[in-house]
Amino acid sequence: MSRTFPLLPPRLARLLPLLALTALAACAGGYKPVSDTPVKIGRPYTVRGTTYVPAADPGYDMLGYASWYGSESGNMTANGEKFRPGAITAAHKTLPLPTYVEVTSLQTGRTILVRINDRGPFARGRIIDLSKGAAEQLGIRAAGTAPVRVRVVDPPERDKKRLREGKPAAPRPNAPTSSLAFWRNQLHQAGY
Repeated sequence: MSRTFPLLPPRLARLLPLLALTALAACAGGYKPVSDTPVKIGRPYTVRGTTYVPAADPGYDMLGYASWYGSESGNMTANGEKFRPGAITAAHKTLPLPTYVEVTSLQTGRTILVRINDRGPFARGRIIDLSKGAAEQLGIRAAGTAPVRVRVVDPPERDKKRLREGKPAAPRPNAPTSSLAFWRNQLHQAGY
């Protein structure tokens, strides 16, 4: 027994393959590309009684502590992107979104490139909040917090592209032992 179906209007018939691909892409849960434009600085905001004033700071170079976060999977970042714990991203209180920074662990000397796309951390002494993927790449995930140096950089486009895709950038050289000792001493003298 055969069935006959009415013919689809030509316009709908042409759209059918596109609709099928769109439905398949939605089911796949694939990565949604992110962009570096427009750069968002944002208005001043207050958290727990402290006001933060976002601003461009190309000379930013700070010592402090990094923490990491990962349970917010699926939430939106302050940059309007879906938070992905495995990506190499971070949160910062005032730098423009996105900003690229070099983060160096003062414990291991390991240095990585990170894309800032969120706001935070709001705990005393913490200058950056790394995604789970960034913390693992830096080697600090088990510690919870770790002393770091954070420096704004303008990396090559190929590294920016990899980070936008959620992948690590090309490896960076470890910090020299003498620099690590100097930075640890500065952090200690600052009372951290």
